Amino acid sequence: MGVPFDFAPERPEHIDAILNGLDRYNPETTQVFQDYVTEQCESKTYDCYANLALLKLYQFNPHLTKDETITNILVKSLTVFPSPDFSLALHLLPPHILTPASTSSALPAAGDAPLSEAVQKLNVLNNLLAQASYAAFWSTLDSDDLYADLIADIAGFEELIRIRIALTISQSVRGIDRSVLESWLGLQGEIFNKFVNGVCGWEIEENVVKVPLNKENEAKGTIVRENVKMEQFSRVIRRAYEQPA
Repeated sequence: MGVPFDFAPERPEHIDAILNGLDRYNPETTQVFQDYVTEQCESKTYDCYANLALLKLYQFNPHLTKDETITNILVKSLTVFPSPDFSLALHLLPPHILTPASTSSALPAAGDAPLSEAVQKLNVLNNLLAQASYAAFWSTLDSDDLYADLIADIAGFEELIRIRIALTISQSVRGIDRSVLESWLGLQGEIFNKFVNGVCGWEIEENVVKVPLNKENEAKGTIVRENVKMEQFSRVIRRAYEQPA
């Protein structure tokens, strides 16, 4: 059985009480949720259900909206890809934020509003992760100082992303060329070795990184067995011999 969507093991009791009661829609709880987002950013924890509840409060009370909190929620949701959390949060934002002023280009322009530009740039990162364009993700992240500002409040952002990338890789391959993995993780040299050996627990043999066998990357033959009894066809066979009326 899968983990429930609203489950978060690190969620404080007072947050859980708000989410399960009528105070969830009380504007006075906005500050409580905002403080909780800050706590998640500092402690490397994550609570999608609470974050979405805050964005819903922003919908009902736009005057309480904090741009920094919105971008922090989006950045945190990137750290749990390939889950749909980023898209869920994105669709709770106002249309004027989602549509850049520079509609002629898929990339944000300097003339866009600050929050709109930030959201568009984060959406670019999300699309690169969804496409498994990991090398392009790191080069894009390093291409603009705005990205550095957006991820500054998220403790361990790059490490969390690398762990998710490694997890995705481990589900599909048993071995991968070192140079390819270096570009996908945005690491090189001894730092790369420490991450692969210490964090991932993988081995490096010459220029190939060996990924341990698991239930996801193990090649298995599929055997399909039909369990159809003759009695199930008796009516069809009987109809074939019946005389037309």
